[in-house]
Amino acid sequence: MMRFNLSCELGYDLAGDADFLLNVAVVKNAYQRVSEEEFDVEPKVPTQEYVDPQSRSRYLRLHARAGKLNLRYQATVELEHFIADPAAIAEVPVADLPAETFQFLFPSRYCESDLLARMALREFGALPPGHSRVAAICDWVKGHVEYVGGTTTSQTSAYGTATQQVGVCRDFAHLTIAFCRALNIPARYATGYAYGLDPPSDFHAYVEAYLGNRWFTFDPNQMAPRTGVVRVGTGRDAADVSFATIFGPATMSEMKIAVDLAPASDIPRHGAEALANC
Repeated sequence: MMRFNLSCELGYDLAGDADFLLNVAVVKNAYQRVSEEEFDVEPKVPTQEYVDPQSRSRYLRLHARAGKLNLRYQATVELEHFIADPAAIAEVPVADLPAETFQFLFPSRYCESDLLARMALREFGALPPGHSRVAAICDWVKGHVEYVGGTTTSQTSAYGTATQQVGVCRDFAHLTIAFCRALNIPARYATGYAYGLDPPSDFHAYVEAYLGNRWFTFDPNQMAPRTGVVRVGTGRDAADVSFATIFGPATMSEMKIAVDLAPASDIPRHGAEALANC
């Protein structure tokens, strides 16, 4: 078991009244236990929390007046992964998939699996199905896409990443998801606090693929240990899990992310083992 102290600080300048829907709080489940938690808003305004019944994502809602707005979320989280032998994890036939996974088989705004189907079949169609095939997709994306900050925008999709072969963690995740869906493997976009990023300037994007009747974690970007990622949100792609959705005239003035090991904790360096925390 590992314990992390993590925090997120956001600052905004509001030219008028605005409504915020924030997705910065850690998911609470059997594998992520929150022992301490605090959410502060300055100036003080009422907040409401909504927990999605399927993903367990936690949304914080608030209304703010014109002026400056500062938000801070901090938590101490105990993280314990489900660990399995990759060789024993099979792909689930479409006929046996739970209904709640269907949405993660379809093309979505940033993951055009239909446009990349021929490429996915050519590169990965002959590989043995199972956990190893998804791992091979991650390795391919890591080997063919160069990580360069600032080279893509909020409009860049998996198809664009496949052709430009450059991007950031968001783009790595979208391309991996599109390839998986093209092979009939449900895959979803995940965001979280990641220990070991240098610098930890943003939330980390990674992938969860449905194999062996559970969601397993994959990180094609490979910039942080998978054992050090604390889940915040999941969705079809980045459009579903923005850390802040704002309705009104707001400009971000500050963003700080911090993730540290709590005392007496250590990060086990798992290699090829299959990991899940959901």
